[in-house]
Amino acid sequence: MTSLTSRVTLSAIIVLVVFITLTGLALEKAFEQSALPAISERLSAQLYLTMAETEIDNNGQLIMPNNLPTPRLNLPDSGLYAWIMDRKDQTIWQSPSTLGLSHTPPNTSSAFEQQAMGEIIYFISSLDVEWEYDNQSLPLRFVVAEDRQAYLNELKRFRHTLWFWLGIMAALLLLALALLLIWGLRPLRQAAAEVSAIESGQQQHLNRQYPKELQQLTGNINTLLAHEQGQQRRYRDALADLAHSLKTPLAILRSQEKMTDPKIIDDQISRMDDIIQYQLQRAANAGRSALMAPVAIKPTIERLIGSLHKVHHNKEVKLIQKIEADPMFRGDPEDLMELLGNLLDNAFKWCQGTIVIEATNTNHQLQIIIEDDGPGISAAQKDLILRRGVRADETTPGHGIGLAMVGDIINAYDGKLEISSGELGGARIGVTLPGNTD
Repeated sequence: MTSLTSRVTLSAIIVLVVFITLTGLALEKAFEQSALPAISERLSAQLYLTMAETEIDNNGQLIMPNNLPTPRLNLPDSGLYAWIMDRKDQTIWQSPSTLGLSHTPPNTSSAFEQQAMGEIIYFISSLDVEWEYDNQSLPLRFVVAEDRQAYLNELKRFRHTLWFWLGIMAALLLLALALLLIWGLRPLRQAAAEVSAIESGQQQHLNRQYPKELQQLTGNINTLLAHEQGQQRRYRDALADLAHSLKTPLAILRSQEKMTDPKIIDDQISRMDDIIQYQLQRAANAGRSALMAPVAIKPTIERLIGSLHKVHHNKEVKLIQKIEADPMFRGDPEDLMELLGNLLDNAFKWCQGTIVIEATNTNHQLQIIIEDDGPGISAAQKDLILRRGVRADETTPGHGIGLAMVGDIINAYDGKLEISSGELGGARIGVTLPGNTD
């Protein structure tokens, strides 16, 4: 079953049917448990009323009134019957309601039970007493019986009423469930409509405010859409930059009519190859994806530092690391390696002997700061190296292609790059990447 609505509806119907059935059975059981004690108490009361009307004369003869206080005992076949029996279980009196009744009273001394007389089941209550008169005692057994059919009819009416109202309640609950389902799944339908609008080109991303349960899903969709749009934009920019960057070396080659200077040709071909490699690397930058596994910052930094110490083995560099709480980068590990590699390589290249590295996760942002005690970067150089479309030969030596690639990676992750002067007197490169913590 692929429909979420069908799944929820079917599950709710099953739960509702089970709940209604168990509720009905429990209420039936409660009715029985309350009705049967009430019948037992009523029959016991009838026994005592019958005893109250009983008299014994001095000869031990039983004297009963012609009209009993309970009307049903005076009506033939009323369903309520009474007997008085002697010690030999012989009937010495029976109520007028037993007229026409072919059954004999049951031989029982139980306070309350259900017993058949013929084909009919009765509720029966009995009481044995020693009746004292004129300094003598007479053993008597008082028996009262009531046809169970009246109870069964009452139970039937109760069941009919119970299941009727439970059915109405179930229908109302299903209606309420349907309305709640329509209301509850509305954000999903809105998200589907927005996705269709994105597919048709009517909008660029999901615009609505969704419940918190869907925010991670819709946020990831928007991230993927932004990533895809950024990827297309980088391809277009890289192609435009490549075309623009190749104009000058091509013009120089065209100016060499006879191409008599091999050095110029080799220089321009090498330059064109560098430009092509740089622009292809920019275009291939995958960019941010919220679905990527987080990458630990500290091991990457330590691996790069170990390599850079070997590359710059002729320089004694003191590294101060200020890395708090294992900060994580959520994105392509190659992007992280490229970003940190270029920044650290520039720091190693231009420092006098000290580099400070900071990395923290604060306010759902990853912040990386690399500072050195070198000559720093002037304001003119900052404007040049951060300008989009700068050609490879136009960047400042040591801070050119590397920082341009760093800027491209940071832009791909919707981050921010800041270049300033640090406390050590050299360059201070600050990188902020949003959304890199859970």
